[in-house]
Amino acid sequence: MKQALKQAELSALENEVPVGAVVVFNDKIISVGRNRRELKKNALYHAEIEAIDGACKALNGWRLPKCELFVTLEPCPMCAGAIINSRIPRIIYGAKDYKAGSCGSVINLFDLPYNHKPEVKAGVLEKECSEILTNFFKSLRK
Repeated sequence: MKQALKQAELSALENEVPVGAVVVFNDKIISVGRNRRELKKNALYHAEIEAIDGACKALNGWRLPKCELFVTLEPCPMCAGAIINSRIPRIIYGAKDYKAGSCGSVINLFDLPYNHKPEVKAGVLEKECSEILTNFFKSLRK
Protein backbone atom coordinates (compact mmCIF):
# COMPACT_ATOMS: atom_id res chain seq x y z
CA MET A 1 0.00 0.00 0.00
CA LYS A 2 2.93 2.31 0.59
CA GLN A 3 3.85 2.03 -3.09
CA ALA A 4 0.26 2.85 -4.05
CA LEU A 5 0.49 5.93 -1.81
CA LYS A 6 3.64 6.98 -3.68
CA GLN A 7 1.67 6.80 -6.92
CA ALA A 8 -1.09 8.88 -5.33
CA GLU A 9 1.50 11.49 -4.33
CA LEU A 10 2.68 11.66 -7.96
CA SER A 11 -0.94 12.21 -9.03
CA ALA A 12 -1.28 15.11 -6.61
CA LEU A 13 1.88 16.71 -8.02
CA GLU A 14 0.23 16.57 -11.45
CA ASN A 15 -2.95 18.21 -10.07
CA GLU A 16 -4.84 14.95 -10.36
CA VAL A 17 -7.07 13.47 -7.67
CA PRO A 18 -4.43 11.54 -5.70
CA VAL A 19 -5.25 7.89 -6.17
CA GLY A 20 -2.59 5.25 -6.69
CA ALA A 21 -2.63 1.52 -7.39
CA VAL A 22 -0.22 -1.37 -7.68
CA VAL A 23 -0.64 -4.94 -8.88
CA VAL A 24 1.37 -7.59 -7.07
CA PHE A 25 2.20 -11.04 -8.49
CA ASN A 26 4.23 -13.58 -6.51
CA ASP A 27 4.96 -10.92 -3.86
CA LYS A 28 6.47 -8.55 -6.46
CA ILE A 29 5.02 -5.36 -7.88
CA ILE A 30 4.51 -5.92 -11.59
CA SER A 31 2.53 -2.79 -12.43
CA VAL A 32 1.66 0.61 -10.99
CA GLY A 33 -1.00 3.15 -11.84
CA ARG A 34 -2.24 6.56 -10.86
CA ASN A 35 -5.03 8.90 -11.82
CA ARG A 36 -4.33 10.77 -15.05
CA ARG A 37 -7.81 11.86 -16.13
CA GLU A 38 -6.95 15.55 -16.30
CA LEU A 39 -3.61 15.01 -17.98
CA LYS A 40 -4.98 12.57 -20.59
CA LYS A 41 -8.40 14.27 -20.87
CA ASN A 42 -10.05 10.86 -20.60
CA ALA A 43 -12.51 9.46 -18.05
CA LEU A 44 -10.93 6.00 -18.31
CA TYR A 45 -7.55 6.95 -16.83
CA HIS A 46 -8.13 5.75 -13.28
CA ALA A 47 -5.27 4.34 -11.21
CA GLU A 48 -6.73 0.83 -11.13
CA ILE A 49 -7.27 0.71 -14.90
CA GLU A 50 -3.70 1.81 -15.55
CA ALA A 51 -2.32 -0.76 -13.09
CA ILE A 52 -4.49 -3.58 -14.48
CA ASP A 53 -3.48 -2.69 -18.04
CA GLY A 54 0.19 -2.81 -17.10
CA ALA A 55 -0.25 -6.14 -15.31
CA CYS A 56 -1.98 -7.68 -18.33
CA LYS A 57 0.93 -6.56 -20.49
CA ALA A 58 3.51 -7.83 -17.97
CA LEU A 59 1.86 -11.25 -17.75
CA ASN A 60 0.83 -11.36 -21.42
CA GLY A 61 -2.82 -12.11 -20.77
CA TRP A 62 -6.12 -10.59 -19.72
CA ARG A 63 -6.64 -12.90 -16.73
CA LEU A 64 -4.83 -11.96 -13.51
CA PRO A 65 -5.86 -14.87 -11.24
CA LYS A 66 -2.77 -14.86 -9.03
CA CYS A 67 -2.53 -11.11 -8.52
CA GLU A 68 -3.48 -8.68 -5.79
CA LEU A 69 -4.54 -5.09 -6.40
CA PHE A 70 -3.63 -2.47 -3.81
CA VAL A 71 -5.38 0.88 -4.25
CA THR A 72 -5.54 3.94 -2.04
CA LEU A 73 -9.25 4.62 -2.66
CA GLU A 74 -12.17 2.19 -2.87
CA PRO A 75 -12.76 1.32 -6.54
CA CYS A 76 -15.57 2.94 -8.51
CA PRO A 77 -18.05 0.92 -10.65
CA MET A 78 -15.82 1.04 -13.73
CA CYS A 79 -12.77 -0.18 -11.82
CA ALA A 80 -14.76 -2.84 -9.95
CA GLY A 81 -15.91 -4.07 -13.36
CA ALA A 82 -12.30 -4.24 -14.57
CA ILE A 83 -11.39 -6.19 -11.44
CA ILE A 84 -14.18 -8.68 -12.13
CA ASN A 85 -13.25 -9.00 -15.80
CA SER A 86 -9.54 -9.48 -15.11
CA ARG A 87 -10.29 -12.10 -12.43
CA ILE A 88 -8.14 -10.46 -9.76
CA PRO A 89 -8.81 -12.56 -6.65
CA ARG A 90 -7.93 -10.01 -3.95
CA ILE A 91 -8.35 -6.24 -3.61
CA ILE A 92 -6.85 -4.26 -0.78
CA TYR A 93 -7.85 -0.62 -0.47
CA GLY A 94 -7.26 2.24 1.94
CA ALA A 95 -9.93 4.94 2.06
CA LYS A 96 -13.65 4.43 1.58
CA ASP A 97 -15.34 6.36 -1.22
CA TYR A 98 -18.80 7.40 -0.05
CA LYS A 99 -19.64 8.96 -3.44
CA ALA A 100 -18.66 6.19 -5.87
CA GLY A 101 -17.28 3.28 -3.87
CA SER A 102 -18.38 -0.02 -5.35
CA CYS A 103 -16.87 -2.42 -2.82
CA GLY A 104 -19.37 -1.67 -0.09
CA SER A 105 -19.66 2.09 0.50
CA VAL A 106 -22.32 2.95 -2.12
CA ILE A 107 -22.86 -0.55 -3.51
CA ASN A 108 -20.94 -3.78 -3.48
CA LEU A 109 -20.74 -4.95 -7.09
CA PHE A 110 -18.99 -8.08 -5.89
CA ASP A 111 -22.21 -9.17 -4.15
CA LEU A 112 -24.05 -9.30 -7.47
CA PRO A 113 -24.24 -12.60 -9.37
CA TYR A 114 -21.19 -12.07 -11.57
CA ASN A 115 -18.92 -15.00 -12.40
CA HIS A 116 -16.08 -13.67 -10.24
CA LYS A 117 -16.14 -12.54 -6.60
CA PRO A 118 -12.84 -11.17 -5.32
CA GLU A 119 -11.93 -10.99 -1.67
CA VAL A 120 -11.85 -7.40 -0.40
CA LYS A 121 -9.82 -6.01 2.46
CA ALA A 122 -10.65 -2.41 3.36
CA GLY A 123 -8.99 0.18 5.57
CA VAL A 124 -5.31 -0.62 5.00
CA LEU A 125 -3.36 2.59 5.80
CA GLU A 126 -6.78 4.25 5.77
CA LYS A 127 -5.64 7.36 7.64
CA GLU A 128 -2.78 8.06 5.21
CA CYS A 129 -4.94 7.30 2.17
CA SER A 130 -7.73 9.58 3.42
CA GLU A 131 -5.36 12.39 4.40
CA ILE A 132 -3.78 12.72 0.98
CA LEU A 133 -7.25 13.12 -0.56
CA THR A 134 -8.44 15.55 2.13
CA ASN A 135 -5.32 17.70 1.80
CA PHE A 136 -5.58 17.72 -1.99
CA PHE A 137 -9.17 18.97 -1.96
CA LYS A 138 -8.42 21.53 0.79
CA SER A 139 -5.64 22.97 -1.38
CA LEU A 140 -8.04 23.26 -4.33
CA ARG A 141 -10.45 25.33 -2.24
CA LYS A 142 -7.80 27.88 -1.26
